[in-house]
Amino acid sequence: MPPRKRQHDVLFEPVLVSSAMKRLDRTLRLLADKDVTITLIGESGTGKEILARRVHDLSSRHGKPFIPINCAAIPESLFESELFGHEKGAFTGADQLVRGKIEAANTGTLFLDEIGEMPLNVQAKLLRFLEGRRFMRVGGSTKVVVDVRLVCATLRPLDEEVAAGRFRADLYYRIQGATLEIPPLRERAADLLPLIEELVAERSAKHGVTPPRFSRSVLSMFRAYPWPGNVRELRNTVELLCLLRAGKLVRPEDLPARIRAAAGKSTAAPPSTIEISLDQSLDESIDAIIRAAVELEGGNQSRAAERLQIGLRTVQRHRARAR
Repeated sequence: MPPRKRQHDVLFEPVLVSSAMKRLDRTLRLLADKDVTITLIGESGTGKEILARRVHDLSSRHGKPFIPINCAAIPESLFESELFGHEKGAFTGADQLVRGKIEAANTGTLFLDEIGEMPLNVQAKLLRFLEGRRFMRVGGSTKVVVDVRLVCATLRPLDEEVAAGRFRADLYYRIQGATLEIPPLRERAADLLPLIEELVAERSAKHGVTPPRFSRSVLSMFRAYPWPGNVRELRNTVELLCLLRAGKLVRPEDLPARIRAAAGKSTAAPPSTIEISLDQSLDESIDAIIRAAVELEGGNQSRAAERLQIGLRTVQRHRARAR
C-alpha cells in the first residue's frame, strides 16, 4: 500500500478509525474555521501537534504560517525574547532586531505546546498580548499588532495546574475556549492495525526498503503492549523493524524486550466480539466488523473473508475505503 501523502514529519498523522478519534475529528472540523482557542489534552506522543496542524489546515488560515513553540524546552531566561522577539541592543549580545514566534505567526496559527510549563511571569505578558493582540519586543518602545489564532496543548488539565498555583487563573479563563481530550493509543485498539499498516508503508518508502511482513504472533504481541509512548513509540518501533527486517517476516524475537515482556504477561486472545453503535451508519458498522475480523486473523484478509463467509473482494473493497 502506498504511503499517504503528508505535509509534516513531526508525528505520524493519526488514523481516524476508532469511534473516539472519529468523534474528535468531527469536533475539530466544526471548530477549525471558528476563531476560538482550542486546547488539546493528551499524553506525550498522542499526536497533539499533528492535530493542531489539522486545525490550522482546515481553517481559513491554511497556507499561512503555523508556528509551534515547545514551552517545556525554552529556558526561562530566554522565554520572553523567544515569544516576543527583541530589539537591537536590548541586552548583551543582542546585535540585531529579532522577531519572536508571535510575530512570525502573524495571520496564521500559534501553537503553544505544553503551555502549562510556561513561566508565571511570561504567562502575565501572554495574557496582556491576548487581550489586545499587541505587544512590544524586549527592549522596544513601539507596540506591534498581529493577528494570530491560538491553539494550546498540555499533558495535564490546566485547571489542575491553576489549583496547584503553577498556572495563572486569569490566563486560564482567557484561553478557555474548546478543550478536547486525545485518547491514548491503548484506548484506541481499532486504530492499532491501520496505524501499523500505514507506518510500514510510509517508513519503508522513506528509507527505500522492501516492507517487512508481520506474523500473527507479532501482531498479537503488539496488541498486548500498552504503548506508553503512544503513536510516537509505535512509529519508532515500526521504523526500526522496517530497517532490520526489510522484505522479511518480523518474528517475536525481533521485537524490543519491553514488548516481548508485556506479551509474556498477557495471554488474552484478540477479541472475537465488538460493539456497534446505533449512531454509526450501516456502512460504518460493516467496516468495523470487517476491520475486527482482519485484526482477529492477524491481518490476513483471506482468512477474515472465510470467517465472515463473504468474498475476499468485499473485504478488500471495505479495507480500501476505510483507508
